[in-house]
This record gives sequence, structure tokens and C-alpha cells, in this order.
Amino acid sequence: MTVSDRLIEHRDKMTPTERQLLNALLDDYPIVGLGSITELASAASVSTTTVARMLQKTGFDGFPQFQAALRAELKQMISDPISKRNLWKNDLPEEHILNRYSRQGLQNQQRTLDELDPVDFDQLCTLLSDPDRTIFVAGGRITGTLAHYLFLHLQMIRPQVRLVASGGMAMHDLLDVQENDVVVIFDVRRYENTTLQLAQMCRDKGAQVVLFTDQWRSPVHRIASLTFSARIAVPSAWDSCLPLLMLIECTIAAVQENLWEMVKDRTDALEEAFNQSKLFRKFI
Repeated sequence: MTVSDRLIEHRDKMTPTERQLLNALLDDYPIVGLGSITELASAASVSTTTVARMLQKTGFDGFPQFQAALRAELKQMISDPISKRNLWKNDLPEEHILNRYSRQGLQNQQRTLDELDPVDFDQLCTLLSDPDRTIFVAGGRITGTLAHYLFLHLQMIRPQVRLVASGGMAMHDLLDVQENDVVVIFDVRRYENTTLQLAQMCRDKGAQVVLFTDQWRSPVHRIASLTFSARIAVPSAWDSCLPLLMLIECTIAAVQENLWEMVKDRTDALEEAFNQSKLFRKFI
């Protein structure tokens, strides 16, 4: 459980000022919690007593323990593949990689689903089903693969879907972003600076930013209208994309149903193009 999970778990038992403090922490998580207790209280416009009381209520012995937990979590957020492997290599059970990896992967998917807000998911699908909005999809060095997967399916489902180019070419796509368009962004640890910059520029143009990220949450979450967090840590030097892929496929299935009449027409036209081009092999 992340520090933010631990705090959110106690939200219902917090006073209004404690919730105000929690919101300040989540808005600039985890950086805002790494200064002094006075700086944190000032950022949230509460007293240091409120900070101490909330931490005690959520199971921390005090501010030093809270900060130690934040620093350990931050280390995980920015760790490279070698560092990630070093975190778990001595704690592995003596079993086949198929068992230990797949078990963690399945647990990640289940926890991701358990923590997903269906209301947020429905809102996402409503946005992606709105024919008056152009959809832009963007990813990073690794997550660009996930972005491309979502783009290909949305492009078959509806018109006005764009895959944002990587690097400096993304600025060309920004020329066409308009108010109320939807920009879907994938960003997981180690969080790419160019992705944050892209998100901010799209938000400044009035677009709705939707973020798919990990349990620690990309800095993009501070400007995103909707954020979907997935559990990605597995016994490997690299993180798992399985939970994010599951969320993508759930999204594709829902938007397909929302726009089924449009999907049928576009699929018929696409199949006709496939037949004319002889793209697929025919067995009959």
C-alpha cells in the first residue's frame, strides 16, 4: 500500500481540515510532504497540530516516520530497472518464474480493478464516445505501445482519432488540439518530462486530459480531468503493462457498445477495403 493509499483509506474518518490537508498532499504528491512540517501545514493552510493529528490517525508514529515512508516510495517511483530488481531479488520464493511472475501479475490486475471508480470509467467512455470531440492518444518510450494499441481500436470504432507523435513531432499534433478535445496520456514511472509538458500544453488549450498511470501516479495527474492508476510492480527489472492493457480493453469494449451502429458501418467499409487489397488470406 502506498502512503497515499494509506491516507485515502482513512478519509471518511477525517475532519474537514484534515481532508483539506489530504487534498493538498495529493495535489502535489509526494513532493509537498518532503519539506518541514511547517511548510506542509502552510501549503495546506492548516496548523501543524492538524498535520500531527492526521498522521497519528492514519497510523504513523510521527512526521519523521511519514517522511521516511514518502522517501522510500519516491525512490521506487524513480528507480531504474537495476534498482527495481535489487528491491525484490533477495525475497523471491524458490519457485518457477512462471508461477511467481504470473501470480503477481494477476494480483495486480485484481487490485487495479478493485481500486477503479466505475463512475470515472463511465465518464471516460462517455468522453471517448462523443463524436464532436477529437481524440488524441499519447504515450512515452515504453507506454507508446499501449497508446498505439488504444489508437488502432478507437480509429476502427470512430472518426477523429489521432496518435500523437513522439518527441518534437508532438508539437505538430498540438496545432490541431482544440477546446473540449480529449487527450489520453500514458505515463508510468520513471515519468517523462516531455509527457508532462505535452499534457500541460493540451490543458492550456482547453482539452480534457485523461491519464493512465501507475499506483504512484505520474505528475500529469495534477492537471488531468480523470486519472486511472494501475498496479505495475512485478518480480522483474521492468514493470508490467498487463493491468493497463486490461483497462484499455475494457475501455474499447465499452466505447464499441456506445457507438455500435457507427462501428458496424465503419467495420463493413474496412472489411471491404481489406477484401479489395487482399490483406488477409482467404481459406475458401
